[in-house]
Amino acid sequence: MRLFYDKYKKCQTLSSNLSWSHYCYLIYIDDIDERNFYEKECINSKWSVRELKRQIDSSLFQRLLLSDGKVNKQKVLELSKKGQTISNPTDILKEPYVFEFLGIKENKPLLESDLEKNLINHLSAFLMELGKGFMYVGNQVRITLDNNTHYYVDLVFYNKMLRSYVLIDLKMDDMKPEYAGQMNMYVNYYNKEIKDEFDSETIGIILCTGKKGVTMEYALGGLANNIFASTYTCYIPDKEELINEVEKVLESNE
Repeated sequence: MRLFYDKYKKCQTLSSNLSWSHYCYLIYIDDIDERNFYEKECINSKWSVRELKRQIDSSLFQRLLLSDGKVNKQKVLELSKKGQTISNPTDILKEPYVFEFLGIKENKPLLESDLEKNLINHLSAFLMELGKGFMYVGNQVRITLDNNTHYYVDLVFYNKMLRSYVLIDLKMDDMKPEYAGQMNMYVNYYNKEIKDEFDSETIGIILCTGKKGVTMEYALGGLANNIFASTYTCYIPDKEELINEVEKVLESNE
């Protein structure tokens, strides 16, 4: 109760949309910007207490800040004041994506098909990790070119907030230039053959185990389409490491 009083001295700052159980988690967040973000997201996204705990444990605030590699104090303040707003493709990105709900042990060998199957089997948790506005369309969605050449997109979603199809390719290794070329083909096909006139441009996300700066720069640089690469992990990342990473980027921008 003393901690609660220290963090919320003014009763006017309390939200009637949140329960005492929500605040029991929020009061343990020392950084006021981070705490305000989770409070806003609880209200905006109608998180249950369980969902709030999961997002805090998986360091959602830090992962959103690291999503496009352009952390700045303005971005921190915007997340603190408004929560997560989605108005352009980069707003849906995270770094890394966390799939701890699959229960896969760290460093356990895993096939791409098994990862995809597990994500589909845990679709509700996967949709929560993807974020606001995502709707599942299908997996291994076929693309046919020249009437006889078939390709398959690992996962297809639609984001109703951006009004865009979102194509996801899962990779079991580091980012490679050829992955960008493949995704560019998928996105071009969706833009020309699938999306309706009221849909925005298709978004492609390559999820890999790692990405190197130079490879990213040359693989994705200059592409006209909305194609991004991010990493994923199957266990809860070290929060202190993410915090340190955010602080380093912020310091370099000062």
